[in-house]
Amino acid sequence: MPAFGPTVQSLATLTVLALVLGIGLALVLVVPAGRRGASEFTSNALRPILGAAWLVASLATAGSLDLSDVAGLAPCLLCWYQRIAMYPLVLLLGVAALVGDRRIWRYVLPISLTGLAISIYHVTIQYQPTLGVVSCSAEAPCTARYLHVYGFVSIPVMAGAAFLLVSALVALVGLAPSPVEGSELEEKG
Repeated sequence: MPAFGPTVQSLATLTVLALVLGIGLALVLVVPAGRRGASEFTSNALRPILGAAWLVASLATAGSLDLSDVAGLAPCLLCWYQRIAMYPLVLLLGVAALVGDRRIWRYVLPISLTGLAISIYHVTIQYQPTLGVVSCSAEAPCTARYLHVYGFVSIPVMAGAAFLLVSALVALVGLAPSPVEGSELEEKG
């Protein structure tokens, strides 16, 4: 297990990057002035955005498998729920990126937002164990922090950052004008 330290450091760094990008994209989507620009951008970059979302979900999946199967960290109940939300995203986003399916946001966004909510709750009970309503096992308690990098990055923070970035990316895809809308604009111009 000599690569455990560099692996965790790399995952934590990617987590911070995902948080910054996810929050930044979320702000772009919320600010009315940025909405039009985001829509114009996504109509030309649909597949790369879906590919980026697939990459995020793939790295999160690989990271969770590495932490449990290679490093030997037992996933708790909430970790399993987050995995249940993350793992199908790899397949869904991969297929959507290959075929350029802009409607995928309708299926992925509810899953990723559910995973994000579970992650937020998991982080909350790590800091405030008395708020826990989920019964976790003594072997893998949900309130335990196996990792604590940069003073705040734990395993559910890693998952939450991935869910946030995937949610923001697929929301960006959802706001993109359809090709029909784009061709109607060209015909009018």
